Amino acid sequence: MGRFRQTGSDEGNEAGIDMSPMMDCIFILLIFFIVTTTFVEETGIEVDKPQAASSVRLEKTSILIALTAKGEVVYGGREIGFSGVQPLVKRMLQKEDIPVIIQADTAAQSGLLVRVIDEAKLAGAVKVSVASRQSKK
Repeated sequence: MGRFRQTGSDEGNEAGIDMSPMMDCIFILLIFFIVTTTFVEETGIEVDKPQAASSVRLEKTSILIALTAKGEVVYGGREIGFSGVQPLVKRMLQKEDIPVIIQADTAAQSGLLVRVIDEAKLAGAVKVSVASRQSKK
């Protein structure tokens, strides 16, 4: 008769909701959205772009290089100079073939713009574009 022993109360055996699977799902979704999000690195300065009637939207993933009115070449908020364009574009093109977009100020000299385009092409860039504002009709 003494084989089965009953405890006085069942208070310690309350049913609870296990939150672990829900937290796992949330973390998996969070990781999915972080990995699939594309990050665009802006130039870090405001450039007065020229107007063009033929301007079109380009891909989000691109190398944005700014040419200021003073002739400074800027990438990611810091000046890289003309000599920094070729190594930067070479390094970025090793990952994937992405276009280079040059945001030249309207007051920038055309000779400097051609020099930046030339440096990007020497680095192996196939698509080099100049950013512009769409003209209002």
